[in-house]
Amino acid sequence: GVSREYCAVLGGGGAHTFFGGMDPDYARRLTPTKGSAKKATAGGSPSCRYIPTRGPTFHEDFQIHGRSSAQDADSSKSTYETLLRNELLGSEESFLPPSTSTQLSGGIGQGRAQSPSTPPTARNLFRYTSPRATKPSSAFSSSPMSVASQVLLSRPRQTIRKISKAPVKTLEAPAIQDDFYLHLVDWSSTNLLAVGLTQYVYIWNALTSSVTRLCDVGDTASSMVTSVSWKERGSHLAIGTGSGSVEIWDAERSQKVRTYTGAHIGRVGTLAWNSHTLSTGGRDSFIYHRDVRSPERHSSRLKGHQQEVCGLSWSPDGEKLASGGNDNHLLVWDAKMNTPRYSFLEHEAAVKAIAWSPHQRGLLVSGGGTADRSIRFWNTLTGNNLCKIDTGSQVRLSST
Repeated sequence: GVSREYCAVLGGGGAHTFFGGMDPDYARRLTPTKGSAKKATAGGSPSCRYIPTRGPTFHEDFQIHGRSSAQDADSSKSTYETLLRNELLGSEESFLPPSTSTQLSGGIGQGRAQSPSTPPTARNLFRYTSPRATKPSSAFSSSPMSVASQVLLSRPRQTIRKISKAPVKTLEAPAIQDDFYLHLVDWSSTNLLAVGLTQYVYIWNALTSSVTRLCDVGDTASSMVTSVSWKERGSHLAIGTGSGSVEIWDAERSQKVRTYTGAHIGRVGTLAWNSHTLSTGGRDSFIYHRDVRSPERHSSRLKGHQQEVCGLSWSPDGEKLASGGNDNHLLVWDAKMNTPRYSFLEHEAAVKAIAWSPHQRGLLVSGGGTADRSIRFWNTLTGNNLCKIDTGSQVRLSST
């Protein structure tokens, strides 16, 4: 039913087959060969009309399938590519996967794991079909985009957190003790960093970059600073020493508030605050609770470890205390009990690194020493060991 005078077929090698009485000169200009295209370009005369190819190379020319590692880092470009697939190819992708290096290099949408090296199946871009029965109705939508694209744009953007590999500040710390069991660095809620160097404690202000010396705990070998810990709020700093004494300082006024002696026998290697209660752990394997508002030596004493107490950490709600020891034990104590509620014995080395989740109640994480090299997650509501991660090296406490 089509007139022969207006039909022309372009052959595979650039050859032309003409039907009817079409003017040969017009047909040659309408479907030029490669030679004529180069000749026209050289002569500078736009005497040729080109018909774009919308075959499989259409996807590659406009880069609307697959993602390279560089594109993964650009969330905006990924969204744009997904919109193109939805509107031009009918992909109906309504979400973006996380932009990680482990993501499949194929398509972005769900179930599209096609390799970039394999060209996609050729599709007719101008094929019209009726809407699917399962597709939500958009009869009252004023947007020209499909429902999947509207859902995609309504989702919150996924931002990639960039962590710098270069230090923001490098501080000189001469003569700092290289001892796994000591806690010599701690941040405060007011952005102050306390560092224990031999018998001195220095304060670095992160806002002004100024460094001041807070105190000198003594000039003997047993008076070395072995631990420092800031109170959750305010400017009070607790300092543990090698002689077993504990000092409380007001860093804002550079004034000593309390000195506790006569409890620990040996160094105090770890400290932990719970409001006005200060918990201390020492080489003598004991844990002492002190109310810093009172000059009394201690309010209670806990005995559960057989060797030095290496780590202490109170839960965010202040109801539980976790303690780690050189005996490879991790103990969980209720705030009002003198016996441990749980005793976790799975670690194979000293347990120093202990932290509670601020987002999930009862979730505790602990890290072991050189012979253990693992991080373990615990549910302290049920007493279950949730999982274990092998780190390949000893795990130390990270101060935040």
